[in-house]
Amino acid sequence: MFEQPLSKYAVIGDPITQSLSPDIHNACFHQMEMEANYDAVHVRKEELAPKVKSLIQSGYKGFNVTIPHKVDIIGLLDEIDPFADAIGAVNTVVVEGSSLKGYNTDGPGFYQALLQVHPFNLKEANILVIGAGGAARAIVKTFLLKGIKKVSVTNRTAGKAEQLLEGSSGLLLSLEEAEANLGQYDIVINTTPIGMVQNLHATPISTEHLESHTDVVDIIYNPLMTKFLKQGVEKGCTIQNGVPMFIYQAALSFELWTGMKPDLSLMKKTVEQKLGGK
Repeated sequence: MFEQPLSKYAVIGDPITQSLSPDIHNACFHQMEMEANYDAVHVRKEELAPKVKSLIQSGYKGFNVTIPHKVDIIGLLDEIDPFADAIGAVNTVVVEGSSLKGYNTDGPGFYQALLQVHPFNLKEANILVIGAGGAARAIVKTFLLKGIKKVSVTNRTAGKAEQLLEGSSGLLLSLEEAEANLGQYDIVINTTPIGMVQNLHATPISTEHLESHTDVVDIIYNPLMTKFLKQGVEKGCTIQNGVPMFIYQAALSFELWTGMKPDLSLMKKTVEQKLGGK
């Protein structure tokens, strides 16, 4: 009797050692008794093309793409999903033979996560997004494609934020303007790395004018409770960390590769156990 060949998947990025993607995907493969494995592969910016070629030659069936490759990977693809094309960034690649197709599960994953804390009238919500990097781009473009019209973006440099709102009625605000008007928003989302383990005591914006009716969301998941989220709790706000977005985007990638839905509760439990809390 022949053994089933091992299906190989990975996440590529720089840095990559901190990624919990191998933990959650391998936990699901194990639970579902699949002959599959998921690795973290360190790929520097200048070696993206040869490393991707090497993955294909080594038989990988798919891989996730993280910082700093989400835009550059597009030039190596044979096909791109229209949604990912509209976002302008790819975080999931499906390998079919020697052909590569790119998708973006960050935006849809975040949207699913946000429905947990704001399930009603999300399309009517007044939303502030802090930051203008790759994650912000996916989130803002998803909002606009879903028909959410009241989207404002604030960022330390205006140029990148302007690109996010191009062709929409969204507002670009300075940090000072956003801080002064924080109480008018239904949802405030931090997409910057400010508040991560390396910068625990910083917040992306002053919460002085934050009010309890606002949902405060931080896409950071390590630590599970950033200073920004703590300040939201102090103001009586509903909060959400980055774990739901992380597991939803991962689940969508898993489904693209395997055609099967993974156990979201197992993914969540795995992340929380690795980070030592809830």
